[in-house]
Amino acid sequence: MKAEGRVFKYGDNVDTDVIIPARYLNSSDPKELATHCMEDIDKDFVNKVKQGDIIVADKNFGCGSSREHAPIAIKAAGVSCVIAETFARIFYRNSINIGLPILECPAAAAAIKDGDEVEVDFDSGVITDRTTGESFQGQAFPPFMQEIIKAGGLINSINKANG
Repeated sequence: MKAEGRVFKYGDNVDTDVIIPARYLNSSDPKELATHCMEDIDKDFVNKVKQGDIIVADKNFGCGSSREHAPIAIKAAGVSCVIAETFARIFYRNSINIGLPILECPAAAAAIKDGDEVEVDFDSGVITDRTTGESFQGQAFPPFMQEIIKAGGLINSINKANG
């Protein structure tokens, strides 16, 4: 399983309130949430993001509240993967639960720049910055997590296993 796309780069402590502002939490519709994704930190994000693009951030991405709306908005906006130095733990779990691939890789988070073209191989954990030619070793997903992501989330994975 692979992802490839253009990078949107953010810094430390990107919290769930800027990923999807609280004023939009009256909706749980992924398409509606996607139209407001990142708008408080990057007004042009929703106009520029394309299917398959990748978010790269520094430390503690997804901190703040435990709302699932944040990874849902990111995934529905078309983002194929989030790479960060570290993630808030509840955001990490929520992302896997809804089938949004995320990778911790401090070296990649430090080196990759906004606008770079990046490819991620989830089987090996290798992150390749096609713009610079650099490669980084991220943490590969164990097979059970790959199955959850391929199924589109934990509920779908359970239903598929029991189906």
